[in-house]
Amino acid sequence: MDNHYDLLIIGGGPSGLTAAIYGGRAKLKTVVINKGSVGGLVNNTREIANWPGIVNISGPDLMATFEKHAKAFGVDFLKDTAVEVDFSKEEKFVRTRKKKDLYAKAVIIACGSEPRFLNIPGEKKFMGNGVAYCATCDAESFEGEDVIVVGSGDQAIEEGMYITKFANKVKVIVLHDEGILDCNKISAEKALCHEGMEFIWNSTIQEIMGHENVECVKVKNLKTGTCSDLPCQGVFMFVGMVPSTRFLDGSGVEMDKRGYIPVNEHMETNIPGVYAVGDNRIKYLRQIVTSAGDGATAAVAAERYISELNDFRTSVMGSEGKVLLLFFDAKDNSSLEFGTLLEAVNNEQSGAYKIVKIDVATKTNLAEKYGVKEVPAVLILDRGLCVKQLECTMDKEDLVGQLISCKTVVNCHPTDS
Repeated sequence: MDNHYDLLIIGGGPSGLTAAIYGGRAKLKTVVINKGSVGGLVNNTREIANWPGIVNISGPDLMATFEKHAKAFGVDFLKDTAVEVDFSKEEKFVRTRKKKDLYAKAVIIACGSEPRFLNIPGEKKFMGNGVAYCATCDAESFEGEDVIVVGSGDQAIEEGMYITKFANKVKVIVLHDEGILDCNKISAEKALCHEGMEFIWNSTIQEIMGHENVECVKVKNLKTGTCSDLPCQGVFMFVGMVPSTRFLDGSGVEMDKRGYIPVNEHMETNIPGVYAVGDNRIKYLRQIVTSAGDGATAAVAAERYISELNDFRTSVMGSEGKVLLLFFDAKDNSSLEFGTLLEAVNNEQSGAYKIVKIDVATKTNLAEKYGVKEVPAVLILDRGLCVKQLECTMDKEDLVGQLISCKTVVNCHPTDS
């Protein structure tokens, strides 16, 4: 069916595109939902000098290579916005603003974050043409030029000092009285005595002006009410970022109070089969290279999850008879010895059961699905439902007796039937 996929990726920035490349290469039917131009905020970066292997490239050009790479592996792209999700079932559901209903075995949330805008005249007009939101990404573009920094928190002051390595002069517009900054004390002390920084106190930015690029800003003094024009070639806005995760409210996906998503080292959220990557997850560094790493990790984890899911459907759900689901650890001798005994006992019973082995070292999802915390462990399943849990003993007669008996063991039903 056209609207059913193996892997669905929400967001077409660096992390989402990298995940798409890995998904397509793994022969997964993959789709990327992206609300705007493919590449996200990176398209607003006119010069990138820290992508490994490429000394200098524009944001749009780099993202075009990502998109071309993904399409070469057969990835579908849908220009739309995810507005509703249901991750409560094994097959995930996503509805778009254009009323397109999509289903997938795994979902990667790569919707990123967006700058908190002041919404002043000229701000959006000059995005990518003098207005920037990331010093690490764009500071080199303003070599020898005059730059305005808006904000006085940790990000504004620390990135402002970074910009001084390239700019001729950095002028920081601050709401507060002279000497008062919102950043940490150490950064404040360094910035206040920094030769490359100048502070404009008790002021706000009213407008960003220019023709094709930024040429000056209008600044208002809050005490006197007077306005003045400051010539500049760049304006860095550091008034905060907002994760684009509002559509996940009520979805069950765990988020912090700001809307960022916590994940583990596999990029897994608290919901099996749902992953979060890039700027919408809790992380230390938000860069193109780290986002790409997130996407690769999530796609590989999703591929393994889908593989487990497919194998389970074929070998267990599709089995006509009862199945022995054996959870073991290939690195644990006691697990291996028990598995050998179980196979021998089953063979003596004329192969009464089909044995499906799950190595918990590489396949964690099924163990979590059935609540298995220790190995070896054996569940007797009938079309995916647990009807009995064995006591994993090396006593052969005891094991034979358990297989013959029909005791029902509670607390071993899957969490998602």
